[in-house]
Amino acid sequence: MPNGTKTILIILAIIAISACSLAGGVAIGYFIPNTSSTSTPTPMVDTTTPLSTPQSTLSMDEKENLFKPFWEAWELVHKQYLDQPVDDVLLMQGAIRGMLDSLGDEHTGYMDPQEYQQANAPLEGEYDGIGAWVDTNGELLTVVTPMPGSPAEEVGLKPGDQVIAVDGEDVIGVDPNLVLRRVLGPAGTVVVLTVQREGSAEPLIFEITRAKITIPSVVSEMKDGNIAYLQLTSFGEKTTADMKEALASLLEQNPKGLILDLRYNGGGFLVTAVEVVSQFIEGGQVVMYEEYGDGSRDTYKSLPGGLATSIPMVILVNEGSASASEITAGALQDYGRATLVGTQTFGKGSVQIWTDLQDNQGAVRITVARWLTPKERQIHEVGLTPDVIVEITQEDVDADRDPQLEKAIEILTK
Repeated sequence: MPNGTKTILIILAIIAISACSLAGGVAIGYFIPNTSSTSTPTPMVDTTTPLSTPQSTLSMDEKENLFKPFWEAWELVHKQYLDQPVDDVLLMQGAIRGMLDSLGDEHTGYMDPQEYQQANAPLEGEYDGIGAWVDTNGELLTVVTPMPGSPAEEVGLKPGDQVIAVDGEDVIGVDPNLVLRRVLGPAGTVVVLTVQREGSAEPLIFEITRAKITIPSVVSEMKDGNIAYLQLTSFGEKTTADMKEALASLLEQNPKGLILDLRYNGGGFLVTAVEVVSQFIEGGQVVMYEEYGDGSRDTYKSLPGGLATSIPMVILVNEGSASASEITAGALQDYGRATLVGTQTFGKGSVQIWTDLQDNQGAVRITVARWLTPKERQIHEVGLTPDVIVEITQEDVDADRDPQLEKAIEILTK
């Protein structure tokens, strides 16, 4: 992939909302459970100090007085706005967005019901779309790679393709996150994408029939040199079970070493990250610390029964590795359990609580803590530095080379 920090999302699956973008990854960022905190307790979590929950000190009369300008503005909109009637639901949702956005934290925000459903699709394992990994961090929505067997691959979309029109409507200058939404649609419907491709004199037009895309969270195979390869694309509900099954199958072949590929893995559930780390270290070791604003901490420890606690190991990371991926890679790097190869990770080290709003009105996500590695390294806005830095150039992409994977195999075969 071209160099530079990227937000890698599954097209049509992960919605990066402008008011509460999922930074970290695609996609980012992801520490997204359905209705509970991302700090879901594991059987081995030590709470050093209870999390304090400060409440508003305003009395009911003071709150009523505080909100007088809001209700005054509400009434003025209903009385004076040109196009009546206004949509009260949209006004309400906009007020929530504005309130959370005023905190200045990109990871705190609001999602309406449709956005919330789409944002959780990757962790649920399937969604309706065209099936491609995309980058929303530039000026144009850019294809990173189509998923194997997807509609995107079948019509010929290629890495580096940049979307300049959707259904014939020019989207140059439009936020790529909003362009991503325009491509949304149910399976069986058609979307027409106009893309510009390097080396092509004219734009290319692709008519794509959306389909139900199943997102595999685990991919495994044996590589040359008798090296086991295990790729995690997310940290979802089924990841641990699927990974353990794949890992057991790989280990039966007596590999010389193991590659864990976390590139462009934007994260997922914290509990899944703890379970993944637990497969590679002994039980009872610190996986991460979760630190709250009042100075208290929760300590998360590995679970017993890991399947691969001694096999030589390399972890592949890059700028799209975020959140739960960084928890996993950071812990194994701290213990010297694995060599990190690739490029600097994204740097998503804060913890959010998702809370469903009543009557299916979406959800709010609020940052409540930050996490630290076992050696108490803070990753937020810093990321992890690989032990061996290997970049992938455009020439590598054009030649279908993966020097990061090649370096991992080289390290393990030596």
